[in-house]
Amino acid sequence: MELRNIALSDLRLATVNVRHSRKAPDISDILPSVRARGVLQPLLVRPRDDAFEIVAGRRRFFAASRVAEEQGMAIDEVMLPCAIAASDSDADAVEASLIENVARAPMDELQEYEAFAKLLKQGRSVAEIAKTFGQTERYIKQRLALAGLHSAIKDAFRNGDIEAEELQLLATATRSQQKDWVAAFAAESEPDGDDGAPRGHQLKQWLFGTEQIATGAALFPIDAYKGAVVTDLFGDVGYFTDVSAFWALQNAAIAILRDDLAAKGWKVSVLDKGTRFPSWQYDEVPLEDGGEAFIEVRNNGEVEVHQGYRAYAETRKGANGEDTESAPQAPRAELTKAAENYLALHRHAIVRAELLAHPAIALRLAASHMIASSPLWSVKPDPQRADKETTSQTVAASPAQAALDAERDAILELLQLEKSYYGSLTRGNGDAFTGASLFARLLTLPDEVVLRIIALAMAETLAAGSILTEAAGLALKPDVARWWKLDDTFLDLLKDRAAINALLTEIAGKAVADANVSEAGKVQKKIIHDCLNGEGREHIERFVPRYMTFPIGHYDPNKTLEIARASEEINGLFA
Repeated sequence: MELRNIALSDLRLATVNVRHSRKAPDISDILPSVRARGVLQPLLVRPRDDAFEIVAGRRRFFAASRVAEEQGMAIDEVMLPCAIAASDSDADAVEASLIENVARAPMDELQEYEAFAKLLKQGRSVAEIAKTFGQTERYIKQRLALAGLHSAIKDAFRNGDIEAEELQLLATATRSQQKDWVAAFAAESEPDGDDGAPRGHQLKQWLFGTEQIATGAALFPIDAYKGAVVTDLFGDVGYFTDVSAFWALQNAAIAILRDDLAAKGWKVSVLDKGTRFPSWQYDEVPLEDGGEAFIEVRNNGEVEVHQGYRAYAETRKGANGEDTESAPQAPRAELTKAAENYLALHRHAIVRAELLAHPAIALRLAASHMIASSPLWSVKPDPQRADKETTSQTVAASPAQAALDAERDAILELLQLEKSYYGSLTRGNGDAFTGASLFARLLTLPDEVVLRIIALAMAETLAAGSILTEAAGLALKPDVARWWKLDDTFLDLLKDRAAINALLTEIAGKAVADANVSEAGKVQKKIIHDCLNGEGREHIERFVPRYMTFPIGHYDPNKTLEIARASEEINGLFA
């Protein structure tokens, strides 16, 4: 690369400069420096005909031009330091311009799209562009997705009439929707125009709100629909008048489609109604390599299956800098940590309550702690820490906790002891005098009373979420429905769609679950709530989900449940 001073009159703005199409740049921050010391950092230029094109350094060029004008200097007398690029490649020039501008100030979404599109046109691949600018391939693809935007929408963004979020929303619109939006936008400037083009929340509603449902969208036989069908002016297209009846039949058909795909080996996800499948966030991968299937259900009733996709994973770099195979992704968790914490604490409470009635088992469990140790054998009670206050409240109000509290009060009175600072029988403070005094008292008590005390101490010091809690549950075989009922707190913590639908199947039956397969999770959980409480549906009593059985189960075999995974190793010991 050659360094040379070049006259201002011999410099031209290159069309490859990523900001060339915008108005004159803001140079207020560098103008004082250029006035005082001139241009110190060389411009990047390349030869073009009898002049030089500016690839990078557009603001320095404008600042020097302004100073020359202010000082009345001829532009052929103003010399600027320039680095002359050796390569004449448009792609290299665009790349150099983009690198400089990204380093100087972040470009907006449309500027990045236009710059990346130029590089793509010049022969650069998405992977090469991502590597050069330190971005992910997904990021580059998201920017290139703006290519489908109507030119008037792009102009509206450049002029500041719409925000970046609205630009991205409109990129998901169909061509006809974009044309309608542009027409509404143009009408804003007319004196008798209407409210204009939708923006913000209204734009989301306009794009994704409920649409008329044509008969052609049905996956089920039309004669299964008992409502009325209306046709358009020419009688070519029919529309369902009873939307609820349509969705009941359509969801049942979607459930059949889901089951058919699963039978072929696909891992299937049914997206929330109205949610678009973001293909740019996924790699195309065949079934045998872990590809999944996604069922997209649109608000207009149309259903599209996307097969052979896997969540986008960044490639790792080997020691030599080359891409290696993507690391296998760990299965996604079926429940949130808060939901698993809820399960751990309630299962813990049930096992502790059952221990009170089985002192022989408690004694042997205590021996296991003494021999093999445990996280709590200090000795101190389990703190029962909850991730959410609502979980803590449900445990405190449970019948299992009430049984434990009543027995604790009775034992403390029997031993003439006050509660420890933990609020429990066990002390955890290593006070030898208290231990000796208690030992002397226990020597005077019959075996059955001592066993009651051991059972309470064991219940207090059993660690929540531990394998020993699960082992005790397998030995005790507790009547879970006696101590616990599926409540709204756990339903609120349940987020996995497949698990929610499977739970709905157990409670309300497959027909109801299939009829609501694409409904939002909160809709399906409301049906579960109504069944458990007899509110408008058949009352389901003493229902115990797999999450609360001993041994524990769960609903989505493709996802993990930590409590179940940990207890699998011991289930066979108590068969």
